[in-house]
Amino acid sequence: MSRTATPLKILISGKTGQVAVELQKQLGDVAELIVLGRDELDLSQPEQIRAQVRAHRPDLIINAGAHTAVDLAESEPDLAFAINGTAPGVFAEEAKALGIPLIHYSTDYVFDGSKPGPYTEDDPTGPLGVYGKSKLAGEQAITAVGGQHLILRTSWVYSTHGKNFLLTMQRLLPEKTELRVVADQIGAPTWAGTIARSTRALIERWQAGQAGAWGVYHLTAAGETSWFGFTQAIAEHLTAQGKTCATLEPIPASAYPTPAARPQNSRLDCSRLVREWQVSQPDWRAALEACVAEQR
Repeated sequence: MSRTATPLKILISGKTGQVAVELQKQLGDVAELIVLGRDELDLSQPEQIRAQVRAHRPDLIINAGAHTAVDLAESEPDLAFAINGTAPGVFAEEAKALGIPLIHYSTDYVFDGSKPGPYTEDDPTGPLGVYGKSKLAGEQAITAVGGQHLILRTSWVYSTHGKNFLLTMQRLLPEKTELRVVADQIGAPTWAGTIARSTRALIERWQAGQAGAWGVYHLTAAGETSWFGFTQAIAEHLTAQGKTCATLEPIPASAYPTPAARPQNSRLDCSRLVREWQVSQPDWRAALEACVAEQR
């Protein structure tokens, strides 16, 4: 039976993660989803990955699972590298053996943040900490295997579930009278819903025979801001709902030390994705509005 006659079978890892949850919303009506959480698929165990892929024989693999605790990664590098560095390569090997594509998500943390302008896919990498190094290792593992793959680097991911900056600020802003927020790190806050919608668009183009080149792409919301600017925007939405918010004070990152260093510049140039796949993302403010609207 041809692929068009039966629903696409997609295996998704990282069941409860921000992107995986949004992928389930976006793809549930167009594909048969096999969504595997840690209880069924421990990404630190390569043989579990191989067994699950071989048992389900999907038409597409989306690796949305990762070790995303940036500071914690500094104290558990072996686990971070197993999940972020080794697992993607295992998925790539299994995808190649089945002759199917792999979609994998990566991060702005593969860069050191010292470039004055937005990063392109061809810029040299230079991760600052264990998380970024482990994610870069995962990219390199997939590239070494070859096969059909999309490595989608994104940044500053938030959503209405899990642990993320939006939910943290929605909690803290009404609680506190004053809040100090880093103002000298620049990037694009990217809603997990935006990532899922663009992923669906990429899948649709592939299925329609209109795929662009496989490889590494940048996929973030359009526009840019600081963590301080992002917080201001979150506060505006809370104020519009009649909530009183903390007074905000901008601070340099140096005044808020963390175990892992963050890139000062997380801006990613997403024009290659538009050129090759005709897929683009809305401005970060518009996406934030859409995300917050889902909470009402």
